[in-house]
Amino acid sequence: MATLHTLNHSSHQESGYSPQKVSEEEYWKKYYNNPTVVYEWNNGYLEEKAMSDVLTISMYKWFLELLEHYLRTNPIAQSVLLEMGFRLTLSGKKEVRRPDLGVVLHDNPIPLLPHDRSYRGTFDLCVEVLSDSTEEIRKRDMVTKKKEYAQGGVKEYYILDSQRDRLQFYRLGKKGVYIPIKPVKGEIIKSKVLPGFQFRIEDLFTKPSPEEMISDKVYQRFVLPSYTEEKRARQAEKRARQEEKRARQAEKRARQAAEERARQAEKRARLAAEEQARQTELTERRTERFAEKLRELGVDPDQI
Repeated sequence: MATLHTLNHSSHQESGYSPQKVSEEEYWKKYYNNPTVVYEWNNGYLEEKAMSDVLTISMYKWFLELLEHYLRTNPIAQSVLLEMGFRLTLSGKKEVRRPDLGVVLHDNPIPLLPHDRSYRGTFDLCVEVLSDSTEEIRKRDMVTKKKEYAQGGVKEYYILDSQRDRLQFYRLGKKGVYIPIKPVKGEIIKSKVLPGFQFRIEDLFTKPSPEEMISDKVYQRFVLPSYTEEKRARQAEKRARQEEKRARQAEKRARQAAEERARQAEKRARLAAEEQARQTELTERRTERFAEKLRELGVDPDQI
């Protein structure tokens, strides 16, 4: 969020404005903890930071929330806001910069201590949020700070702005200069400083809610993963209950089928027995009638 009280000495000399020059000692003592204005210190001159527009601020807030989700799930670093400054000693000048958002890894050679009011090392990742007040103000974050952070060894540098063409994402290259981070699949920015941290460029504008992100493959590994795991556990439990229900129904159907087969077999046996009895009775009747006819003819059936 960059509006300049002083961009640099030469530019304000050209504009007729006399920037306020203070020593570094005076800056730390008088201006660093100013309760109303956030000042940076650029090689002897004060620079004032101011607010961006509402759209850019809402983008920044969404990004900050996303980062905090990641750090809660992956506690490998600590984030600090613009109240926390760090000192850069570059070729020919000294500066105190206060990025809108800074990240210090826990394995950074210089730890960020609980009672620190400024950081004695170099942030691993810096995020600046543009202000559209003047071209000079935009230039400071997009050109000047980009060069300074690269020279100072900041591994990744992100610039956020509500205008899409001003969004910039950089990673420090082998030659000590920033190279643009190439979006994966044309839309996803992936961090190397924070392994697994990623976001869609479009989502900086649409700002999906955590409830939407927990079902999104881009975010679900670090946005409320416990909820996701609980949801998966509930779904697994539901599937288990459904499988148990299907097993009971299959068992019931098998039992009913077995009982039906037994009833049919019993019925067939009964019918077969009844048919056999009927045939036997019929045979006996025929035999008896034949015997009667023989006796009528005076023939003894037993002699036949």
